[in-house]
Amino acid sequence: MKLHLLGTAGYHPNEHRHTACFMIPEAGVVLDAGTGFFRVRELIQTRELHIFLSHAHLDHCVGLSFYLDVLHETNVQNVFVYGVSEKLEAVKSQLFSEHLFPLPPHFEWVPIDIQNGATGMGLPLDGTMTWCPLKHPGSSLGYRLEWPGSSLAYITDTTASPQADYVSFINKAGTLIHECNFPDGFEELAAKTGHSCVTPVAEVCRSAEVERCTLVHMNPMMDDPSCYELESVSGIYAPLAFGHDGMTIEF
Repeated sequence: MKLHLLGTAGYHPNEHRHTACFMIPEAGVVLDAGTGFFRVRELIQTRELHIFLSHAHLDHCVGLSFYLDVLHETNVQNVFVYGVSEKLEAVKSQLFSEHLFPLPPHFEWVPIDIQNGATGMGLPLDGTMTWCPLKHPGSSLGYRLEWPGSSLAYITDTTASPQADYVSFINKAGTLIHECNFPDGFEELAAKTGHSCVTPVAEVCRSAEVERCTLVHMNPMMDDPSCYELESVSGIYAPLAFGHDGMTIEF
């Protein structure tokens, strides 16, 4: 399986990065739909798209409003958008308000009911998807995708800690995609805004025994990966690297 990184910035795009969007074309799976969502069009291989929203902050969902161009002259027959029910309602009523957008999309909105114990669902190509709540202002979801012989965990918009509840959820994942909005030294701001610094992410990776981790959701004002000083945490967890738009990860 291949994961395409289509948007690796947080909050807003800059000259090099768009906001959160990741795609597994052969399964028709998209994780979040930030401004990088426009790039989905060139990768479509399936008649259905399954879009999983971590939450409804605009840097993770505004790209849904690009659908007229993304789907133009493609063979896509159905688009399913998954998320917590109140987040989906916010997207439908606000992002696609008639005052903001002229044509409501013909998506099938699929609520993820974490309150009543729903724990997962099937994916194309014999895959499965599970999810867990993350601590973030307004709340967020983490996802774990499994196919025979491969696993991928996606953790965005949360404050990393080796004591966090989600650490057991990502345990021994083959590939982890984890947000890292700030370098070390911004711990107070990270906690206030619900984001992560480098050292706690490395500690999470070590605690969860993940095979490798790619960092995303970079602060768009800190676009140079060198300012995050990943070498400083190599003794905690070495297979740590920054993702960039256009990158492909085999998992």
